[in-house]
Amino acid sequence: MKATGIIVEYNPFHNGHLHHAAQTKKQSGADVLIAVMSGQFLQRGEPAFADKWTRTQMALAAGVDLVIELPYVYATAQASDFAKGGIALLDAIGCDSFCFGSEQGDIEPFLRSYSLLEEQRDQYEHLIHEAVQTGISYPMALNKAYTQLTGNADGFADLKQPNNILGFHYIEAARKMNSRIRPMTIQRIGANYHDPIESSTAIASATGIRKAFFEDKSIEELSVFMPEASVLALKRFKEETGSFGSWERFYPLLRYTILKERPESLKRFAEVTEGIENLIYEAAKIEDTFEGFIGRVKSKRFTRTRVQRMMTHIFTGFTWQQLRSFQAPSYLRLLGMSENGRTYLHHQKKKIELPLISRAASLNDSMGKLDIHATNMYLLGLGVTGLKKEFTTPPIYFG
Repeated sequence: MKATGIIVEYNPFHNGHLHHAAQTKKQSGADVLIAVMSGQFLQRGEPAFADKWTRTQMALAAGVDLVIELPYVYATAQASDFAKGGIALLDAIGCDSFCFGSEQGDIEPFLRSYSLLEEQRDQYEHLIHEAVQTGISYPMALNKAYTQLTGNADGFADLKQPNNILGFHYIEAARKMNSRIRPMTIQRIGANYHDPIESSTAIASATGIRKAFFEDKSIEELSVFMPEASVLALKRFKEETGSFGSWERFYPLLRYTILKERPESLKRFAEVTEGIENLIYEAAKIEDTFEGFIGRVKSKRFTRTRVQRMMTHIFTGFTWQQLRSFQAPSYLRLLGMSENGRTYLHHQKKKIELPLISRAASLNDSMGKLDIHATNMYLLGLGVTGLKKEFTTPPIYFG
């Protein structure tokens, strides 16, 4: 059986994701669609809007055949490491191709951009270093260096766009690990990443949908932007937990953790750097809301996303030492499957390159234990009574 892969968050699953899944399967000609999906915390440094099991249900109902969890260490990392984790898992499970949505909509500019940066790697690194010294953020420095090399010439990928940036890193990761997986992209349609739902038709951004939920729009009002199965899954999740995952909801616990640690010990958490621990501590003393807190800490150099990733690691207790200890994914954690996905696993079981884990009790290494701990902290932030869900929830079967 021929498999194609996608790397996703589904926060939550909406009509744009439905388009991506359907077009990926159609254009690849694959028999099986495999999604590597972030767990309880996400790449932009946020708690997931709904837990990984709810998002798995949404994906399977929309035609995804297998959902594999992207471990915490990659799911909450900067774009290049996020991509490395996702591509490594798709490679290990035997995908022939992977497909990402992009503003570009054409794979060739990405391939040209990758070739250019590899050919001029030393100059690229030098330009990045020069840009960082001016006080701008690292992502801005990357873009400035890239623009200097390409001269904004036609034929290269526009790496100012968020989906293009991720897509470039997917290709970079696949090339550097000598993966045989063929890269593909489809044109992103509908709303842009940060657009509110008022400017959308049937395809809104996940950001806009989340914002509308937190502004107390009903799930029924937002159903035009999501498949029916997503709407029903979110209803169940809200009934079980009372609301959805957000930093505003988690902030009392985060604030307690920051103030308990003191500035000198905050430095040990992953991504906390350059003296920002003092600003984090002082902001937590003053601000009663997460928006007030983040407004005090973010800056030209420390973007909101970067600060949120720091907060994620402080909240979960993830340290620099732990981050540096991980080299590559050590397992494939199965979250859910269709009947088609089950057939694929049966056919491929002797070829799959990593242990396939279906139960949390089998996650015995440090990477797996970190995933379990991250889930416990997520459930604690939601106010869920009891922290055994990771061990009592089997892979979801959709058949």
